[in-house]
Amino acid sequence: MPDLTMETPIRPLPEEPTQASRFGKARTAQSGALLEDYVELISDLLTDGGEARPTDIARRLGVAHATAIKTIGRLKREGLAVAKPYRGVFLTEAGESLAARVRARHRVVVDLLLAVGVPFEAAESDAEGIEHHVSDATLAAFARYLARG
Repeated sequence: MPDLTMETPIRPLPEEPTQASRFGKARTAQSGALLEDYVELISDLLTDGGEARPTDIARRLGVAHATAIKTIGRLKREGLAVAKPYRGVFLTEAGESLAARVRARHRVVVDLLLAVGVPFEAAESDAEGIEHHVSDATLAAFARYLARG
């Protein structure tokens, strides 16, 4: 791994309100990331196999079945999903819209990472975290950069 400490100039500590705002945005993104991962996966499962069962969701996300059930409940409360007995989980229009936005963000981040030489598997894995934290301004800059190439 390259020694990035030698390449990065030391910058002064930002003012408290600025730094608090930055950390606040990161916490908000982290909270939303969970729901985004779920709606994206549910959409993919519905597209691929026509159903998204809590058991499949839990396995694919690597979480306990109880955790998936709890988060699906949150999706339902937030109007992103509905569950039908013996039929699994389905996304509402709002859930589908969120899944499409998350998928598009993921694609732009992966494409940028690939463009700068990151291997495919690493780009896909890294994008899972970056896609939730990158600002719209940064995402737009990524897209402009990719459009030039």
